[in-house]
Amino acid sequence: MSVLIENRKAKFEYEIMEKYEAGIGLLGFEVKSLRNKRGSLEGSFVKILGNEPYLINAHIPAYQPKNTPGSYDPYRSRKLLLTKKEIKELIGKEKTRGLTIVPISVYNKGRVIKVLIAVGRGKKKRDKREIIKKRDTEREIKREMSAKG
Repeated sequence: MSVLIENRKAKFEYEIMEKYEAGIGLLGFEVKSLRNKRGSLEGSFVKILGNEPYLINAHIPAYQPKNTPGSYDPYRSRKLLLTKKEIKELIGKEKTRGLTIVPISVYNKGRVIKVLIAVGRGKKKRDKREIIKKRDTEREIKREMSAKG
């Protein structure tokens, strides 16, 4: 399993509660582009429209821009492939106030491309500050240890 693209901000912005693995409906040139690790999940989210989950606002550029159709939109909504049971769970979670469904990463699983999505609750500003402070102190400790060692 090799990670192709990752949403690093999702782990910082949201408190992850549950994770799901989903397939994704892509076009051929989008698959090639993802295998070259081109694309971004920043600012993207999952929305359920008509009992079907869609990945919205994910940027996947064309593999060869000059060979793609003129009507191609790199930010188009892409259908996610989940079981009925998982979709029902996500519908219940989406209706819960304060919960958001965000993509965490896109990766290869054999020859298939999968998306790891998570149900998360937005973190407060003070929680984010604590994480930054903890990260900075750990960095300082490592720096001091390497200077002495």
